[in-house]
Amino acid sequence: MLRVRWSLFLCFGVLSACVSSKSTDSEESGKASDDLKAFILSDVPADIGSHIDADFEGKVILLGAHVEPAGPAKPGDKLKVTMYWKSQQKLDGAWKLFTHIVDDEGQRISNIDNVGPLRELHSGRQALPPSEWVPGKVYVDEQTFTVPAKVKTDKIELMTGIFHKGGRLTVTAGPHDVGNRALVTTIALTGVRPRVNTRIPNLHVEKLEPGVAIKLDGKLDEPAWKGAASTGPLVDVRTGEQNKELPVNGEVKVLWNDTGMYVGFSVTEADIVGGFKKGDVDPHLWTKDTVEIMVDPDGDGDNKDYYEIQVSPQNLVFDSQFDAYNEPKVEPNGPFGHQEWSSNLKSGVSVDGTIDKGKDDDHGYTVEVMIPWKSFSKALKVPPEVGASWRVNFYAMKNNGGVAWSPILGQGNFHKAARFGRIVWTHKGEAPAPGPSGSAPHPPLGGILKPPSPVAVPPPAAPAPAPAPSR
Repeated sequence: MLRVRWSLFLCFGVLSACVSSKSTDSEESGKASDDLKAFILSDVPADIGSHIDADFEGKVILLGAHVEPAGPAKPGDKLKVTMYWKSQQKLDGAWKLFTHIVDDEGQRISNIDNVGPLRELHSGRQALPPSEWVPGKVYVDEQTFTVPAKVKTDKIELMTGIFHKGGRLTVTAGPHDVGNRALVTTIALTGVRPRVNTRIPNLHVEKLEPGVAIKLDGKLDEPAWKGAASTGPLVDVRTGEQNKELPVNGEVKVLWNDTGMYVGFSVTEADIVGGFKKGDVDPHLWTKDTVEIMVDPDGDGDNKDYYEIQVSPQNLVFDSQFDAYNEPKVEPNGPFGHQEWSSNLKSGVSVDGTIDKGKDDDHGYTVEVMIPWKSFSKALKVPPEVGASWRVNFYAMKNNGGVAWSPILGQGNFHKAARFGRIVWTHKGEAPAPGPSGSAPHPPLGGILKPPSPVAVPPPAAPAPAPAPSR
């Protein structure tokens, strides 16, 4: 009898424990639901901070955000960011939110994916992920974080997005990068000594509409050029800074179609030098004045099977193909690379001034080039697919040195493909291709699609040194 009673007691105790556990889980679930009601709004609030309007495929919009406390921060400060999301359409699948803290060189230095009431993990799931959002509702996404102590740049950026195991929702409008991360905010930092910006620039180049013609006359006066993707001012190849004390400066614009790539150089300088005979084949243009295009079609920056193309103010051409970094090369006078290779380019040059007459009244020159895709015989695919990325660099040169789109920063000479910028070939108005799946990877291309911030360049204390050598 005692044994039966003891058994019943044990059974009753186990059942009580099971019932108690279920009751607790239910209560906690209900409590969590009640807690989240304050973060679900029927209407857009009057104050959403800075407007962002990042559109994720028309399904979700990141309306805006604000950061507290406002103003510059320093490493170790605790900040609170509040984002306002509006659900437009029901999302099918297990979609989640992610947030990355990125330094000014595009490097991810912290991940706060699961921080905040909507994102707190319960049994491995975010408390209220986008896949459970109701169309028409506004969701208040609060995150508190500490500015990482290891940051080495004088600003950080908060990047956010929506992902599942198959990839990320595409950002079709608003400030974002090529990894489909929306830019939430940029936070200036104090107490940080900025290092040299080693970030690789990238450019989204739109394809010409069918039937649009470009006349290669060196004038860049067609409407297509006015809206073409631009590098902005070329920079000191050694430092990455604008340096108006250098003897040559410039800017480059790029277009493309199914036939080839179009490149327009606008070069400024006060003493235009040609120095070669008309009809010279593959003259060493880099020793005088020239523009230069380096192309690594694979887009991996490994210096395998890349191309060098130069056009001078005299409209002379040097072009060559290289198997590896500066190889083959015969010192001191060449050949440099496989000079038998021809780019088959077409070009036009206009000169604002005179060539080889000293500093009489020279202002610069313009070079307009079309390089057929079929000339890039080492490329994996030509013409490139929309969304494909090539590694390219542009230079304006004088006396074996000059300025660049992507600076070399002392890591080699002008052939250093790991320092070439990235060009993404796109259609007009088309968003960048989706980034890698999941929240963790840094986008393969980097570069935030937003208006560039003005850069204050202090005047040099002493005359500028000679430009870095190209070879």
